[in-house]
Amino acid sequence: MPAYAYGILAAGWLLWVLPFVLAKRSREKPKQVDRRARWGILLVALAYAILWQNSFWARPLPLWRVVLSVVFFLLAALLSWTGTRSLGKQWRLDAGLSADHELVTGGPYRLVRHPIYTSMLFNLLGIGFLVTPPVELVVAVAVFLVGTEIRVRIEDRLLESQFGERFREYRGRVPAYLPFIK
Repeated sequence: MPAYAYGILAAGWLLWVLPFVLAKRSREKPKQVDRRARWGILLVALAYAILWQNSFWARPLPLWRVVLSVVFFLLAALLSWTGTRSLGKQWRLDAGLSADHELVTGGPYRLVRHPIYTSMLFNLLGIGFLVTPPVELVVAVAVFLVGTEIRVRIEDRLLESQFGERFREYRGRVPAYLPFIK
């Protein structure tokens, strides 16, 4: 792998993760949390771990993979920054609802209901195109999708319990995390 690819990898990951580090989270304890969503987090972490199970440093890196990686890193960063900004203090690691929880439907939430998960998928693809052979990347994406489906379904149930018909209408017109796929 050429030296510049390490720079792309570091910059892409840093641009993606920075808004989560800088986000001002509510110190208030949520009124409702569904800890079962942590299984989804575990599977997503496993998907990221799968990416690194090869000798990426010893392989040639075709230009098309570098270009795709940069595109996915840029999209991931855009969605992580706008997603965390739109959520504001409602952003949290656990699937939960605050006492004053609001249904966010603006910004990137107009395109997908869970843009942070979309950003995580794009970040996974950005890393994957740089360091992972295609077969392992497909496996990592499959594991990621299973973990994300667990999270999305749990979070959607929580939001529906809080916002009822308003959330059902939103869910009916906006895809979960894969743009253009309902």
